[in-house]
Amino acid sequence: MPDGSPKLFDRQLLRQRRERVRATFSDYDFLLQRAAIEMDERLDLVLRDFPIALDLGAGSGAMAIKLAARQSVGRVLASDHSPDLMAGLTGMTRLICDEEKLPFGEASVNLVTSLLSLHFVNDLPGALIQIRRALKPDGLFMAAIPGGQTLVELRTAFMLAEEEILAGVSPRVAPMADVKDYGALLQRAGFALPVVDSDLVTVTYESPLKLMHELRMMGAGNVLTDRLKKPLSRQLLERVVEIYRRDYSIDGRINASFEIIYLSGWSPHASQQQPLAPGSAQSSLAAALGTCPLPERPKENDENDEK
Repeated sequence: MPDGSPKLFDRQLLRQRRERVRATFSDYDFLLQRAAIEMDERLDLVLRDFPIALDLGAGSGAMAIKLAARQSVGRVLASDHSPDLMAGLTGMTRLICDEEKLPFGEASVNLVTSLLSLHFVNDLPGALIQIRRALKPDGLFMAAIPGGQTLVELRTAFMLAEEEILAGVSPRVAPMADVKDYGALLQRAGFALPVVDSDLVTVTYESPLKLMHELRMMGAGNVLTDRLKKPLSRQLLERVVEIYRRDYSIDGRINASFEIIYLSGWSPHASQQQPLAPGSAQSSLAAALGTCPLPERPKENDENDEK
């Protein structure tokens, strides 16, 4: 994205909020830990070595620590736009960089991972292209990104409350794509063999206010450039809470959805499987499945047939 282009996210504010909650973040990082465990298990299925692995948006190291513990991974590079967030990481190389402007040379790393950070990038297609270029041929990219069902209950409650009280809706939650959109982005960025799937997590809270508090402690507050700068009014907040409890309460607790979308793709290489050219198949799918129509059986002569 050119420097003069409009920015969807305030990246400086994002860094400040993440740094502000650094001391207590481990008490609220359950989604990050879940994604790290899932990605680590997926790496178990990849039977190859990665001499150089890069973790983008490493933060306190939920994924970088797991990479460093793997025998299949050699050198680990942990990168983040905040040095304070990575202060406790040891046994790896720490690099200060922004996901929007990667400083890595072309074909310089074998594996790139990223956990729940790329959705705050202003130019995600451009970032994916930079990641693919940084990968060596047949290198692997894996990421976890919040999907479109994330916080759907909170977003709906805010929308209904604002339409009722303010006669309009303001931007409060970052836009999120779905599985199909992310698959298209991987292909657009030039990744081979793209795979995208999602995990929907439902968490219960004692109240909507408790949920909002935890989101702040995750450093996941509103960092949209066009967000309303004035504080949330008490009237609007109370109405949001009322609607949330009315529509999404079960047994006195409220539900909150978090969708985690997992992406993977490979830097192109001649050894990878290639799709067949259209029309090159040697047999039909119907034949392979045994569903071809059978030829009609010749009719046998019968002495009783009429002549």
